[in-house]
Amino acid sequence: MVYKFACRGFPCNPYELERLYKYCANPHVPHRDRITAFMLLIEMRSFAQHLDTSLQDRTMRLLLDDPAYWDIPNPITRPEDMAFVERLHIPARYLRTKDDGTTALRVMRAPDPKKPFDLEQLAQYALIYGRPGLENTWQGIAVDFAYRMHWRTLFGFALCRALCANSAGKTTL
Repeated sequence: MVYKFACRGFPCNPYELERLYKYCANPHVPHRDRITAFMLLIEMRSFAQHLDTSLQDRTMRLLLDDPAYWDIPNPITRPEDMAFVERLHIPARYLRTKDDGTTALRVMRAPDPKKPFDLEQLAQYALIYGRPGLENTWQGIAVDFAYRMHWRTLFGFALCRALCANSAGKTTL
């Protein structure tokens, strides 16, 4: 639901910034969505502070200069809020890594590149294809053998993925 207010993840104009801020501050919004909105706003403020003022757009200037946005309400109150995917269920059909010849292997579609911060879909994809114990584990995401994934590492992975430049015709995950 967060992406209804910021279609590309980060707010691209002052209107999207205001809507995302109000969504983050609304106590009637689901807790996970408030955390996602909060992390988007905090990360945007963090990298806007490190940019030269000539490179900042109107939204970044508003986020940094307007006192209304200086105190973003923090919905992260408990340590378990940081473990965004506490114990994600992985269907058994995805746990087989080799074709045993008896049934067809199931394949999960890669996360939509138009929604780079759809963290639940990215988390499930990462746990199915890059979990500990497989040959192709993903670097940079903290996952334990109980399939618990650390929120900040997943968000950082999604942020790097969203900001990297892809070659024409190629997709990366």
